[in-house]
Amino acid sequence: MLRLYSILLFFLLSHVVSAQDDIIIKGTVIDIKTQLPVEIATIYFNTVEDSIIARATTDKNGFFSISTTKYDKPVFMKMDYRGYQLYYEEEKGFPASKDYGKLYFLDKINTLKNVIVTNGTAPIAIKKDTLEFNASSYKVRPDSNVETLLKQLPGFDIDNNGKVTVNGKEVNQFLVNGKTFFDKDGNIAIKNLPADIIKKVQVSDFKTKKEELSKQESTSDYSSVNLTIDEKKNTGFFGKIVGGLGSDDRYESSLILNYFNNKQKISVLASSNNINSTGFSMDDVFGAMGGGRNNNGKNILYDPENSTGITQSNLIGVNYSDEWFRNFEAGTNYNFINTTNKNQRKSNQTNLLPTGNIQTSSESNTRNENTGNKVNLELDYKINPTTQIFVSPVFDQSRSNNKSDASSFSQDENGQSLNKSNSKSYTETSDINFSNSINLNKVFRKSRNLSVVFSQNNSNNDLKSLNLSETIFYQDSKPNDQRNQNTKNNTTNDSYSFDFEYTEPITDSLKIRIGANFSWANAINDEKTFNFNPDTQSYSDLNSALTNYTTSKQNIISPKVGITWEKNKFILNMNSATAITHYDNYSLYLGKSTTLNKKYPLPNADFLIRYRFSKMKDLTFKFNHSNILPTPAQLLPVMNLSNPLNTIIGNPDLNPIEKSSVNFNFRNFDFHRRSGYSLYTHTDYYNNAVIPISVYDSSGKTTTTFTNISGIYTNFIGANWYQCIKKNAHALIYSLGLDGSYSFNKGYTNGVLYNAKSKAITPKIHLAYAYGESVIISPSYSLSYYETNYENYSIAASSNVIHKINLETTTYWPENLVFGNDFGYTYNAAISSDFKKDYFLWNTSLSYGILNKKMFIKVKVYDVFNQNQGAVRTISPTSIRDEENTVLKRYVMFSLSYKIGSFASGKNESKAN
Repeated sequence: MLRLYSILLFFLLSHVVSAQDDIIIKGTVIDIKTQLPVEIATIYFNTVEDSIIARATTDKNGFFSISTTKYDKPVFMKMDYRGYQLYYEEEKGFPASKDYGKLYFLDKINTLKNVIVTNGTAPIAIKKDTLEFNASSYKVRPDSNVETLLKQLPGFDIDNNGKVTVNGKEVNQFLVNGKTFFDKDGNIAIKNLPADIIKKVQVSDFKTKKEELSKQESTSDYSSVNLTIDEKKNTGFFGKIVGGLGSDDRYESSLILNYFNNKQKISVLASSNNINSTGFSMDDVFGAMGGGRNNNGKNILYDPENSTGITQSNLIGVNYSDEWFRNFEAGTNYNFINTTNKNQRKSNQTNLLPTGNIQTSSESNTRNENTGNKVNLELDYKINPTTQIFVSPVFDQSRSNNKSDASSFSQDENGQSLNKSNSKSYTETSDINFSNSINLNKVFRKSRNLSVVFSQNNSNNDLKSLNLSETIFYQDSKPNDQRNQNTKNNTTNDSYSFDFEYTEPITDSLKIRIGANFSWANAINDEKTFNFNPDTQSYSDLNSALTNYTTSKQNIISPKVGITWEKNKFILNMNSATAITHYDNYSLYLGKSTTLNKKYPLPNADFLIRYRFSKMKDLTFKFNHSNILPTPAQLLPVMNLSNPLNTIIGNPDLNPIEKSSVNFNFRNFDFHRRSGYSLYTHTDYYNNAVIPISVYDSSGKTTTTFTNISGIYTNFIGANWYQCIKKNAHALIYSLGLDGSYSFNKGYTNGVLYNAKSKAITPKIHLAYAYGESVIISPSYSLSYYETNYENYSIAASSNVIHKINLETTTYWPENLVFGNDFGYTYNAAISSDFKKDYFLWNTSLSYGILNKKMFIKVKVYDVFNQNQGAVRTISPTSIRDEENTVLKRYVMFSLSYKIGSFASGKNESKAN
């Protein structure tokens, strides 16, 4: 007990001594011209080494107050706000509290109309439709890549397949200083660029090049992210070389070299490894292994949907951009990638029926190799101050081969055998694709505008496949299905479009647009299948049932009109068009020709309202109505017999799908309290949705066709809130998030209309604590609850709960030594007993810096407990599936990394703010 009292007394005395060292620095910021207070101006104090020791923002009365400790060394007081000249004053130190009284801002020439806020811990800028994060305010590990930085930003989410979403909207474009960096999907940019060269992360609604050049509002449901590079690090040469060898023949190697000279940028990438990482992690703590159990050792770049198995990858890339001469900017990049993926899959699936269910267990062993070459070119020429042209051709060529060995067994709920299947296949594919877009924008007097866009896409796919399979049916007299076949398929797609639009201002606030779009598309599919002839020992017998020829043509003329009204805090944007569509499909199958020629007048419309309540609070509402044509496979009476257990045939009476979407987004930030929140929702409603009609026979074989049905919808809703606290060397960011979804689906199984109501909710919490440059502690927790309720099925409902707990720690003491640990626990409550419900994943790394921290010697262990697993449960409107895939298991890696250039890393001072 005496020891306990001693400890309490020690902490009490420490607090008293600390309180005696606290001082208050305060003042009031005034606009010298208007004599009015300036709200949300930033006041910060830097040391000579440019390390920030204190920050504050002014309130609505222009007042600021900073509580800090005494400081006896020289500091620089700076006061900043967009639209005013930077205020600068040197102090010898702060031995006592100080009241600055009134501080005056002077106007800056050519001010911008954007609101810029840098409040210290979570600085954010709001520009009309753009949300801007100050990268230096978020604590990340030294030499972390941009992906690690994005995970710290409120509203950002990156799933295991690498898909990035912001406030529930998928990001489909990443730019660096407004330009493409290798590819717009962002995989290379966010996995390769070090976070400490990024100054701003700008989030906006995705715009087409036409919308961007003509300064129109976005009509997209996607987001765009632009990464701006710190001007101080926009000139120079930097890079990194990494090489490592590990247990179980694991290895990694990567090279990234960057030469930046203002507008001229040249980057070279190369990588080879067999640890599921085709990106180049710049993290000195874990390297390409990934940071934590959430990645599950997966980091697929070339094929993000193929996120199972173990991948060996080789990648070479070159990116170049420059201003060749005044007002003419060019950018190009080349990527070569080769990946080999190996996976073993085991699954148990329950197919839901109105009476009784079918249980199917299956196993497969696959090897998939892809080799691709891709070249992009972007040319942007401002011919004169009113005329701009943008050209962006893309050439893409790839080859792949896939080898598969699979088996399955199905039985009913009483244990009666229904069917059994074994198959082996080998498939080779070759793809060539060329696309191009030409955008011309002309501005006339009085803000009149003409936009002209031409685009094209031409592709060809060749497929060759050998298939040996045997399917046994147990419950009726149906003959067993045995195949030894060679299939050849050639698919050609060509599409062209021409769009023009003229904008006429009616008043200063109102603009009207008129125009038209003309498009033409043609697709040809030619498939031939040959059975093996034992007499000739060759594939020479044509199988007519698996041979077909189809074509599909679209001719569309779309006259359109739109208006934009912008007044004070209010923006209204509306567009309307009618697509006069000629849709012609043709098939030749089993000697019978079928021609389907249809004409549709298809209305399309979008509507946007944005209202800004204040500088830091706004609301956006978007509505979109569109039409989707059924595919030729859904329309044409061609029987798809490629799967012996499921025959698919089209329905020529299908109508176009009508889709209506509603988006709502509300943002509110309080920079005085260093907190903020956002609310967002997205709803899709379908009329004439195309749904399957499935009929199971007594042996479990399915025949599927399609029909239209209305009343299907999905809804997504989410919210996030964050709070930032910083005092002296202590920094804490904590955030709460909540995602939820609800969907209603319909379909027909064995002639009975079913419906499935699916709901999911995922609350999550994340904390990040940093003490100076000594330690980072970042725990997180999420709970995901899924439930689907069924009508007209043999079961009423199915549900699942997944718990995920994560703890990431990094210490930088003693000097030059970096020790990182990522510990995670996952519990999958409802997965079947054939799979393990929970597992721990612990990754650890120890690195030591030498040569002024330009070289790091590192040892890392992935999956210390050797428990990692790839088991997941998927609940759909028609089935419940438990599946397990190959994952990386425990390995030890020893590696060396060497940094080149002056700003590849260095101290991470700015990240501590």
